[in-house]
Amino acid sequence: MSEIFSVPCPICQKAVEWSEKSLYRPFCSKRCQLIDLGEWAAEEKAIPCETADFAMSEEHEDWGVH
Repeated sequence: MSEIFSVPCPICQKAVEWSEKSLYRPFCSKRCQLIDLGEWAAEEKAIPCETADFAMSEEHEDWGVH
């Protein structure tokens, strides 16, 4: 039998069992999952990228925006 472990919910830190029973893992609930999604949609969260600033500056040059 495998060991069952838990992880903290990224939003509220409640322990979440890491198994198929936890439908929203790593989140504890649909509510926490939607809060996280909203943060990404509002651009409050982002994945760091060394080329992001460069890509944005090239994109703006194409649009004539500086």
